[in-house]
Amino acid sequence: MVKFALVGCGRISSKHFESIKQIEQAQIVACCDVVEERAQKAAREYQIPAHFTNYDEMLEKTECDAVIICTPSGLHPKMGVKAAQHKLHVVTEKPMGTTLAESDKLIKACDENDVQLFVVKQNRLNTTIQLLKKAIEKGRFGQIYVVQSNVFWQRPQSYYDLAKWRGTWEFDGGAFMNQASHYVDAVQWLIGPVQSVMAETGTMARRIETEDTGSAILKFRNGVIGTINVTMLTYPKNFEGSITVLGEKGSVKIGGIAINKIEKWEFEEYDDDDSLIERSNYQPPNVYGLGHLPYYKNVVDVLLGKCVPNTDGRSGRKSVEVIEAIYKSAKTGKKIALPLR
Repeated sequence: MVKFALVGCGRISSKHFESIKQIEQAQIVACCDVVEERAQKAAREYQIPAHFTNYDEMLEKTECDAVIICTPSGLHPKMGVKAAQHKLHVVTEKPMGTTLAESDKLIKACDENDVQLFVVKQNRLNTTIQLLKKAIEKGRFGQIYVVQSNVFWQRPQSYYDLAKWRGTWEFDGGAFMNQASHYVDAVQWLIGPVQSVMAETGTMARRIETEDTGSAILKFRNGVIGTINVTMLTYPKNFEGSITVLGEKGSVKIGGIAINKIEKWEFEEYDDDDSLIERSNYQPPNVYGLGHLPYYKNVVDVLLGKCVPNTDGRSGRKSVEVIEAIYKSAKTGKKIALPLR
């Protein structure tokens, strides 16, 4: 049995609670939130034996194997470092940090304490994205020319006003770092390492520190040109979360509100995978998709010594680096070369 403790019982935590509840060899033995009512509610709803309002106290008093971090993004590295220093494995929600420097501190702490670092990238496990990844690996596109991702969502001012940390550089990051980070991750995971970035961002309508809208042009080392367009101002609700790949022998668009529907799938040559399109489409309950359960199955299997991690700290770091380059380009007006360090 793998025993987890979870900190941060807010919006995303239910995906973690629900997923682990479905895995026989895993359980959450403690939860923590600075708002006691939230911690109590989670403990009651998911039958968790202990709840805390102080993270350090939970680390000291709880016998567990790993800590799940679902707090504001800027807190992920510091909380992860503390867990690693207690010789506990770390599972952190995206992004693993709001800066590359803080992310590297977390990786170093986990290395030094010989614990695993998992970064939640559940969208890689979407059935639609898995099918696209297979097509790329089989070489069905021939030479890939272009990749495009659009994240056209709606986050009203009331969303940011619900919590003071939202829309801040220190704890949240902007539309790219928070809402679109899974799409940045997916694009670089599908296509390969990014060579350079140019970007424009703006805070066009929301009263926040960070951007609510932006566009980035990515040049990949293999010559592919990519664009990522993001806004939280779509009227009147979430419209599209998509990835399009155009190549010499194939064109694919995965759309819907959260890359959940194959809207175009056309290749020069037939493959048996083409018959899986309809089965791959699904209707997600929200933009988080359905990938948390298979993600946690991998985490538990890794901790039981059965396999290797799908997404470790160094893999999770890549999207933070690309997003930091996007912000640097937008601020300086210059093309930014990667790696940053």
